[in-house]
Amino acid sequence: MRLLRNSLPKKQVASALCFFLGGADDESRVVVGPKDGKACTIDPMVTLLKGAHEAVGVGTIFTNEQGTPKLHMHASFGRNEQAITGCVRKGVNVWLIGEVVILELTDSSARRAKNKDTSFEVLELG
Repeated sequence: MRLLRNSLPKKQVASALCFFLGGADDESRVVVGPKDGKACTIDPMVTLLKGAHEAVGVGTIFTNEQGTPKLHMHASFGRNEQAITGCVRKGVNVWLIGEVVILELTDSSARRAKNKDTSFEVLELG
Protein backbone atom coordinates (compact mmCIF):
# COMPACT_ATOMS: atom_id res chain seq x y z
CA MET A 1 0.00 0.00 0.00
CA ARG A 2 1.43 3.38 -1.02
CA LEU A 3 1.24 6.16 1.56
CA LEU A 4 -1.51 8.64 0.79
CA ARG A 5 -2.81 7.59 -2.58
CA ASN A 6 -4.28 10.52 -4.42
CA SER A 7 -7.98 10.10 -3.61
CA LEU A 8 -8.31 13.73 -2.58
CA PRO A 9 -10.27 14.95 -5.64
CA LYS A 10 -12.92 12.29 -4.91
CA LYS A 11 -13.41 13.77 -1.45
CA GLN A 12 -13.11 17.38 -2.69
CA VAL A 13 -10.66 18.34 0.08
CA ALA A 14 -8.93 21.53 -1.06
CA SER A 15 -7.19 22.64 2.16
CA ALA A 16 -6.20 20.49 5.11
CA LEU A 17 -3.65 19.49 7.72
CA CYS A 18 -2.51 15.84 7.54
CA PHE A 19 -0.98 13.55 10.11
CA PHE A 20 0.51 10.09 9.54
CA LEU A 21 1.27 7.50 12.20
CA GLY A 22 2.34 3.94 11.55
CA GLY A 23 5.02 1.95 9.80
CA ALA A 24 7.02 2.38 6.61
CA ASP A 25 8.07 -0.66 4.62
CA ASP A 26 11.49 -1.74 3.42
CA GLU A 27 12.76 0.17 0.34
CA SER A 28 10.42 3.12 0.82
CA ARG A 29 11.92 6.19 -0.85
CA VAL A 30 12.51 9.39 1.14
CA VAL A 31 13.87 12.72 -0.12
CA VAL A 32 16.51 13.66 2.46
CA GLY A 33 17.72 16.98 1.09
CA PRO A 34 19.27 18.66 -1.92
CA LYS A 35 22.72 17.45 -2.93
CA ASP A 36 23.92 21.06 -2.92
CA GLY A 37 21.83 23.62 -1.01
CA LYS A 38 23.47 26.53 -2.87
CA ALA A 39 23.11 25.20 -6.42
CA CYS A 40 20.69 26.89 -8.83
CA THR A 41 19.29 23.53 -9.95
CA ILE A 42 17.85 21.44 -7.14
CA ASP A 43 19.06 17.84 -7.30
CA PRO A 44 17.24 15.85 -4.59
CA MET A 45 18.98 13.18 -2.54
CA VAL A 46 16.80 10.09 -2.16
CA THR A 47 17.43 7.30 0.32
CA LEU A 48 15.85 3.87 0.57
CA LEU A 49 14.72 2.68 3.96
CA LYS A 50 16.34 -0.62 4.90
CA GLY A 51 13.85 -2.71 6.82
CA ALA A 52 10.49 -1.75 8.31
CA HIS A 53 10.53 1.54 10.24
CA GLU A 54 8.27 3.27 12.74
CA ALA A 55 6.95 6.48 11.20
CA VAL A 56 5.30 9.77 12.05
CA GLY A 57 4.59 12.61 9.61
CA VAL A 58 2.86 15.93 9.20
CA GLY A 59 1.78 17.71 6.05
CA THR A 60 -0.62 20.03 4.32
CA ILE A 61 -2.98 19.83 1.37
CA PHE A 62 -3.65 22.92 -0.74
CA THR A 63 -4.74 23.29 -4.35
CA ASN A 64 -2.30 24.35 -7.05
CA GLU A 65 -2.87 26.91 -9.81
CA GLN A 66 -4.95 24.35 -11.74
CA GLY A 67 -7.17 23.66 -8.72
CA THR A 68 -5.69 20.21 -8.06
CA PRO A 69 -5.18 19.33 -4.37
CA LYS A 70 -1.47 18.74 -3.66
CA LEU A 71 0.06 17.10 -0.59
CA HIS A 72 3.32 18.28 0.98
CA MET A 73 4.37 15.96 3.81
CA HIS A 74 7.56 15.34 5.73
CA ALA A 75 8.02 12.37 8.03
CA SER A 76 10.52 10.82 10.39
CA PHE A 77 11.31 7.13 10.20
CA GLY A 78 13.07 5.20 12.94
CA ARG A 79 14.54 1.73 13.27
CA ASN A 80 16.58 0.65 16.28
CA GLU A 81 18.69 3.73 17.12
CA GLN A 82 18.70 5.28 13.62
CA ALA A 83 16.34 7.97 12.33
CA ILE A 84 15.77 9.37 8.84
CA THR A 85 13.65 12.45 8.16
CA GLY A 86 12.50 13.71 4.79
CA CYS A 87 9.77 14.31 2.24
CA VAL A 88 7.53 11.39 1.26
CA ARG A 89 7.02 12.53 -2.37
CA LYS A 90 9.17 9.77 -3.93
CA GLY A 91 7.10 6.95 -2.45
CA VAL A 92 6.67 5.58 1.05
CA ASN A 93 4.97 2.22 1.34
CA VAL A 94 3.00 1.43 4.49
CA TRP A 95 4.20 -1.49 6.59
CA LEU A 96 1.31 -3.23 8.39
CA ILE A 97 -0.48 -0.13 9.78
CA GLY A 98 -0.70 3.40 8.45
CA GLU A 99 -3.16 5.81 10.05
CA VAL A 100 -3.80 9.10 8.26
CA VAL A 101 -5.85 11.85 9.84
CA ILE A 102 -6.94 14.72 7.61
CA LEU A 103 -8.30 17.87 9.25
CA GLU A 104 -10.04 19.92 6.59
CA LEU A 105 -9.55 23.69 6.65
CA THR A 106 -12.60 25.53 5.38
CA ASP A 107 -12.66 29.05 3.92
CA SER A 108 -8.91 29.00 3.22
CA SER A 109 -7.52 31.25 0.52
CA ALA A 110 -4.04 29.68 0.55
CA ARG A 111 -2.89 28.09 -2.72
CA ARG A 112 0.21 26.47 -4.15
CA ALA A 113 1.88 28.46 -6.93
CA LYS A 114 4.84 27.42 -9.07
CA ASN A 115 8.03 29.22 -8.03
CA LYS A 116 9.93 30.24 -11.17
CA ASP A 117 13.35 29.79 -9.53
CA THR A 118 12.84 26.33 -8.02
CA SER A 119 9.86 25.02 -10.04
CA PHE A 120 8.36 23.84 -6.74
CA GLU A 121 4.71 24.55 -6.03
CA VAL A 122 5.01 26.68 -2.88
CA LEU A 123 2.30 27.79 -0.50
CA GLU A 124 1.07 31.35 -0.92
CA LEU A 125 -1.37 32.96 1.45
CA GLY A 126 -4.12 34.79 -0.39
